[in-house]
Amino acid sequence: MKKIMVYEKQAEIARAIAHPLRMAVLDYLRGGPQCVCDIAKAVGSERSNVSKHLSIMVSAGVLESQKKGLQVIYKVRTPCVLRFVDCLTDCLKEKAIQEQRILKMM
Repeated sequence: MKKIMVYEKQAEIARAIAHPLRMAVLDYLRGGPQCVCDIAKAVGSERSNVSKHLSIMVSAGVLESQKKGLQVIYKVRTPCVLRFVDCLTDCLKEKAIQEQRILKMM
């Protein structure tokens, strides 16, 4: 089945963002392109750790990078990735509402 290759590539993208630090990076990059040093400061992690996660997201096609002098600037390659993250937030909200309803029945 040829479609399985598409599913595998989609899963690769999903895995590339499926980490709390990477979600924080994506959230920060909503504000536009940023250098590694600013991203690291914003997400509260070491630059080397953030660089590793940025590399994973670039490899998966979630982010793109551009060298400007001594800095590397990162930006979200496809804005729909941010809509996907927003969808995840909506799912969490729905789950919390449902759990509140269950708690009220107790």
